[in-house]
Amino acid sequence: MSSPQPIPKPPGTLGSSGRLSQSQLNLVDAHGGQLSTSAPISSSPSQGRMYGAVERLEPILVESSDQKSKENFLLPAHYESCIKSILISHGQILDRIQKLAYDIRRHYKGTTIHLLCVLKGGSAFFQDLQVCLRNFHNFTNQDYVPFTFDFIRAKSYDGTSSTGKVVVSGCDMEKLRGKDVLLVEDIVDTGTTMSMLVPLLVEHGPASVKVASLLEKRTPRSCGFKADFVGFSVPDEFVIGYCLDYNDAFRDMNHICVINDEGIEKFKDGVKQRIDE
Repeated sequence: MSSPQPIPKPPGTLGSSGRLSQSQLNLVDAHGGQLSTSAPISSSPSQGRMYGAVERLEPILVESSDQKSKENFLLPAHYESCIKSILISHGQILDRIQKLAYDIRRHYKGTTIHLLCVLKGGSAFFQDLQVCLRNFHNFTNQDYVPFTFDFIRAKSYDGTSSTGKVVVSGCDMEKLRGKDVLLVEDIVDTGTTMSMLVPLLVEHGPASVKVASLLEKRTPRSCGFKADFVGFSVPDEFVIGYCLDYNDAFRDMNHICVINDEGIEKFKDGVKQRIDE
């Protein structure tokens, strides 16, 4: 595993304010709202690679009013008092991933995809997505390998906040050369992580780079980045569960939930390794 390295701020990606420039926003609008795959990051040779257009299908809109009472769902006892509400049930997650897998397979028809799972949060989504991709492939009598995969770490969170600084490790970037790379991410929050990670990957010569994210957050802090394949658009709440964490807690919970103040206080210093006697 390679040692962690900070991702340099790529030329033309974000302005000094941390948001996209107006010219980039114009490009985003002109290409269906997708900075990540439809527009070049900059005009320099290393950053100006076209990613290949994707007709983005809008995610399922989840409103704050859609939150469900935790009394109607089975929750782990060690988290029950820490949950404000259920935002997306595990069943809804699995059903939506099936459709995302279908859309991805249709777009990459006849192509071996190189899935690049963003750890740790993307691991549950990655696991269920690759199962669906494999099933679609096997049941349609195809004669090529459906996907290969690797893992990468890209950290931008400290507690409940996105720091705006990204550190990446764990992947030999040179092995991406010539491959159709699909980043598999848990959530696009401010978009800072992906807006810096995608141009870094492009520098290593993949055939294409696209992003599949289970969640996309509606937040005024967004830099404007849009993923290509998205499951749900969620309100500006701190969500946990289904491998989305708060200081490493809640990864083992099946549903995607909204944390409450008690949960934030309980796990502010991480997960205790031993139960107090």
